Amino acid sequence: MSTHIEDLPADFPRDRSFGCVPGAQPKLCVYLHDGRYVEEECAEELKRRWEICEDLAHQLVLKATKDAAAHPEHNNAVTLERVRVAVARKDWISSAELTWLMSRLRALLNW
Repeated sequence: MSTHIEDLPADFPRDRSFGCVPGAQPKLCVYLHDGRYVEEECAEELKRRWEICEDLAHQLVLKATKDAAAHPEHNNAVTLERVRVAVARKDWISSAELTWLMSRLRALLNW
């Protein structure tokens, strides 16, 4: 079964074109897919990134719930910020994916 980008949530970040390559010569950040260099991520890689973020969002529901219970003086926004900072420190996902992840977590928690 082939993966289609259209099957992923419309708000999931499509462009992971981040990279800094030092040097005087112009450079282009690309992906190697099926033996070819391409500028955009293939659908399979994008789906894999979404699956990682979706799985992480579901795992973080418990973390956020426990943090909220441990710190009842914090409102939901503070709890979500604490979770966001913790995930950002891990450097697992891009900043655009982190923004999507936090929105997804907020939806899963109904906050």
